[in-house]
Amino acid sequence: MKHRHKVAFSLTSLIGLNLISSLVVFDEANATPPRTPDKSVNCEILVVGGGLSGVATAYEGLLAGRTVCLTEITDWLGGQISAQGTSALDERPTQRALKFYSRGYLELRNRIGRKYGKLNPGDCWVSESCFLPRDAHAILAQMLKDAEKQGKGKLQWFPNTVIKDLEIAADGKIINSAIAIQHQPAKDAPPLNTFTLSQTIEDAYRYENSSRFTKTILRFIPKATKEDAPKWYVVDASETGEIIALADVPYRLGIDARSYLEPSASSANNDPYCPQGFTYTFAMEATKEPQPQTMPAFYPEYAPYFSYELKRLANFDLVFTYRRIWSPNKGKSAKFGGVSFTAPTPGDISMQNWTWGNDYRPGTAQDNLIYTRQQLQATGQLEPGGWMGGLRTETLRKAEENALSFYYWLVAGITDSQLGDGVKQQQPNNRFVTGLNSPMGTMHGLSKYPYMREGRRIIGRSSWGQAEGFSIGEIDISRRDYNDEYYSKTLPADMYRRLRAAVAGLEAISVIDGKVPPDKAMRRTRSTIFPDAVGIGHYAIDFHPCMVNSPPEAPGNTEHPGERRGAGQAYPFQIALRAMIPQKIDNLLVGGKSIATSHIAAAAYRVHSFEWSSGAAAGTVASFALKNAIAPYQLVDDLPKQELQLEALKRLLQQNGNPTAFPDTSIFNENWDNWK
Repeated sequence: MKHRHKVAFSLTSLIGLNLISSLVVFDEANATPPRTPDKSVNCEILVVGGGLSGVATAYEGLLAGRTVCLTEITDWLGGQISAQGTSALDERPTQRALKFYSRGYLELRNRIGRKYGKLNPGDCWVSESCFLPRDAHAILAQMLKDAEKQGKGKLQWFPNTVIKDLEIAADGKIINSAIAIQHQPAKDAPPLNTFTLSQTIEDAYRYENSSRFTKTILRFIPKATKEDAPKWYVVDASETGEIIALADVPYRLGIDARSYLEPSASSANNDPYCPQGFTYTFAMEATKEPQPQTMPAFYPEYAPYFSYELKRLANFDLVFTYRRIWSPNKGKSAKFGGVSFTAPTPGDISMQNWTWGNDYRPGTAQDNLIYTRQQLQATGQLEPGGWMGGLRTETLRKAEENALSFYYWLVAGITDSQLGDGVKQQQPNNRFVTGLNSPMGTMHGLSKYPYMREGRRIIGRSSWGQAEGFSIGEIDISRRDYNDEYYSKTLPADMYRRLRAAVAGLEAISVIDGKVPPDKAMRRTRSTIFPDAVGIGHYAIDFHPCMVNSPPEAPGNTEHPGERRGAGQAYPFQIALRAMIPQKIDNLLVGGKSIATSHIAAAAYRVHSFEWSSGAAAGTVASFALKNAIAPYQLVDDLPKQELQLEALKRLLQQNGNPTAFPDTSIFNENWDNWK
């Protein structure tokens, strides 16, 4: 065996918290357990990460009668819609109108509606459903309890828990066990969620007890099964791809090099330091009277960054109602920039998630949040017992300051970095909402964990047409017109020909043979159809680009040039099983944002319903593999030849109400333009 790794703070008191923390450095305290594990826990499916993908994995595993262990670094289930605060469902109109979603996601939507008596208690305009993050956790917890009872499975839920180490078999193919650390408040220490993530994350990954936390060391092991069957599956549903980094399987970060599969890439070379920005969300409440607003000491450092971004968005009421999550009283009808909405009224609560606001967008090796493999090696995190979460703590701290500063800018700021002077007006009739019973459930008022748009993305195993490893690329989903002369002028001739052949649909062979000139080939009007599709998604390719200089908030800083070229509408798309199977390790599956997609494709494969669909697939695949004594890679290793067990898996998914394709999906049906 081998190891691989109701009291509320005022904003004034919050600003006084000590947010200083250092970079992670490997040391013996990180590596050496202070004692043997306190408890061993048997699992058939170990799910790492309690976001929507992880919850969906557990949901389907429980319905299949499996013993599921579910870990989460925070104490809330739901990820995006709870601990990360982005409780506004990102959906496309056509898919929503058809209610064409996984069964668990439909149940979630139904329960939100039943909880409030309507699907949109916030009366927001970004979505048809905006609600309170704290309620999302409670709804999902009950859904898992009900699934456990219905399927006769067993759920073992471990909040406040991180994976510290993996025990991998000598041949490197099987995860035999996982060591985890669960923390609770130490005696006489403040309650959980008093301090920000940057203040606690390094403590959470250390074995020893501290003044804040008492630790329990857990060892997750397979549940006993038949000797000739795989014993368990581990599913990485974490927000940043923690397990794929810890297991050291191949993955990518940030921008991919320009290629015929990724023709709109903003760089000719890989840039692992430039993933999409991440966001600490917060809640603010409209008040009848002006509130005292105290400027954070660090505000001048971040103020040069903030902006409404576009003139058509330069209206406070528009921004407030965009992701309003609670609106007990209906306001007057209003309109700005072509958008109709109801004006805020006292008591309304808005969740903020704004690109030129609380988005934090580092893009250099000096400040990137998610460490690359080389950075992990340099900090000792790939040494036995050295794993500390793989994030730069200092960048978390600065993102927290940036979010707090953005609130102050919204209520008291008078500058605008993109639109100039005279645009921003003060809005003192608002308060920053804090407290353990607040929407975010924290004493400091920020989300428990930042909203992550992009993490590490695995490179799948060698597949036909992709010998170096399977990945879903830009051209598999984008509606972009590649007749744009940018592509013929920017791409090398051979790359351009391969691009046009790849998107030519039924004319592809003619382009390859030279019978049809590349610029004369008709563009297919659908996404790539994958024979191993196990889930679905639909969303625009939506970018929050990294910034050029360090730090991101530096005056005059700009977005990475060309990053938004890849943005735009996408066709309804599929989740290929090959995108969920990493190289090297046979009992590891990947869900959520860490599946094998390119940087551009990941900008669409990141929203709520996709996360659920990928998790539903992971839970079903793991259960199917256990039942049939087959490893997931064996379901796809003979493609494009017929795979009978893959077909049985797809039938099971569909019978269970987890669609693998959109209506009328066929290579002969190219009338997808009506999908909005």
